[in-house]
Amino acid sequence: METFYDTTNISEYITINKQEFQEKLLSEAVNVATNIESILKDGNIDLLKNAQKLVLYVVEDRNEELIAFANEEGIAWARYSLTVAFKLEWVHAIRRTLWYFIKQYDQIKEDVNFADNFFELEEKVNDGIDEFLNSFFISYSQYKDELILSQRKLVEHLSVPIIPVSQTVAVLPLIGTFDAYRMDIIEEKVLTDIAKLRIMTLIMDLSGISDMDEVTIARFQKVLIGITLMGAKSVITGLRPELVRQMVHLGIDLTSYTETKATLQQTLNNYLS
Repeated sequence: METFYDTTNISEYITINKQEFQEKLLSEAVNVATNIESILKDGNIDLLKNAQKLVLYVVEDRNEELIAFANEEGIAWARYSLTVAFKLEWVHAIRRTLWYFIKQYDQIKEDVNFADNFFELEEKVNDGIDEFLNSFFISYSQYKDELILSQRKLVEHLSVPIIPVSQTVAVLPLIGTFDAYRMDIIEEKVLTDIAKLRIMTLIMDLSGISDMDEVTIARFQKVLIGITLMGAKSVITGLRPELVRQMVHLGIDLTSYTETKATLQQTLNNYLS
């Protein structure tokens, strides 16, 4: 008697009945079916072709190819911001359709009886589909996280505008909330631009910042030290009373590393007059 593990015949049966397989699949995933053309257009993803590929990978126990395919799919869906709910509905529809065809094959082939191997068959099929879903969502999430991180880094770089006001003097206005990640961006941008623009004096205006925690202030001190080590001079303007009180209470004295001035306007007048 033929067993499930002789996968050639069942693969051939699904392939030969490709049209029926696709029609059954579309009937199982109504919401996705109405969006197949837009998904193909927006992401160049052929859902029907990929469903056939997924089923054959599962049936033929081609696990490495299955995982690689899931990773590719995860990246593609993340890159084109396709709806994950559609993917979930589609894969569950593929699972149901595959079981439907296995049942059909069992009924039309007298020499096949999957009932004797049902639990092994159930484990093989469902574990394969679950493996695909797991790998898909890991790949999707990783790509999205990397994309968000790169976009945040770009935004943070844009929020650290070093503005040359003369051949040797530049201004860095800082606003908003500071955290360790943003201080990393500031340090990188400041040290890079001092070398690239040949800045001798960097005026940092803090009038848009009212609060820094102790860790952030310590990181800011390191930025000031880095500026000195680059052979440049830093000037801080616009220190607000709340921030000064916070530094005093923490026992932090920035004057060892930098010069302080009341306002940006006053400082620019001094350096550009």
